[in-house]
Amino acid sequence: MTKFKVGLVQMRMSADPAANLAKAVAQVQAAAKQGSALVCLPELFRTLYIGQRQDPELFNLAEPVPGPSTEALGRVARETGVIVIAPLFERRAAGLYHNTAAVIDEGGKVKGIYRKMHIPDDPAYYEKYYFTPGDLGFRAFDTHVGPIGTLICWDQWYPEGARLTALQGANILFYPTAIGWHPAEKAQYGAQQLDAWRTIQRSHAIANGCWVAAVNRVGFEKLDGQGAGLEFWGHSFLADPFGFVVAEGPADQEALLVAEVDLARVEEVRRNWPFLRDRRTDAYGGIDRRFLTD
Repeated sequence: MTKFKVGLVQMRMSADPAANLAKAVAQVQAAAKQGSALVCLPELFRTLYIGQRQDPELFNLAEPVPGPSTEALGRVARETGVIVIAPLFERRAAGLYHNTAAVIDEGGKVKGIYRKMHIPDDPAYYEKYYFTPGDLGFRAFDTHVGPIGTLICWDQWYPEGARLTALQGANILFYPTAIGWHPAEKAQYGAQQLDAWRTIQRSHAIANGCWVAAVNRVGFEKLDGQGAGLEFWGHSFLADPFGFVVAEGPADQEALLVAEVDLARVEEVRRNWPFLRDRRTDAYGGIDRRFLTD
């Protein structure tokens, strides 16, 4: 399949996990009706963003993968014939949790999972409290639309994650995301932060000659009414292999972006801008080891 459509679901989350799952199912169905072959949901779409504070009770929101969410989304994947990327709070074992993206194939089965490799620990993004770093490495998954890669949010700032996934054959990288502004910072830094976020992901597309999709949540969230809250900035987008943004969502509204991916564009860009060909991995040994850890 050379050309196919992808559906990027930009959602506003509520405090009701069941309602969020029902909304996600409806959006997958809507994307399928518009011709999408693959649909990607936002990071941790079943709940309000839990990283706003450290609370042991919030571990109760986790679930096994496969589990209830993949079963529900598997049914809709099977009914519609689409691939679904479902980012979930995974309970792997007692006391062991991951921020995970499940790839559900068009037959409704979990084809594989990716566990978020880079875990942030910033004010109101206290993910290291909840998530063990991924142990599966960067992964590409073979699907009926070709190889795809799934990374998650904080991974989007690291060029090595994109490169290693692309080198496994991924034609398109998906970044389910939960990123927004601290209310006190938005006026001064908001435009710069949003621009940096778009720029780094467009650069992954350019450097690797592949498609990149960022799928963010939207809306203001204050977890259980506590803290200053976060304003998730939306702006989900799809960029082609030279970083051109072919579709983008609004900042403050839910949106279903359905856009066409043309895999011939990967070949075209890589022939004319052969960044993968001209890599110098032999020079990597000369880097300053102060920035490396065991």
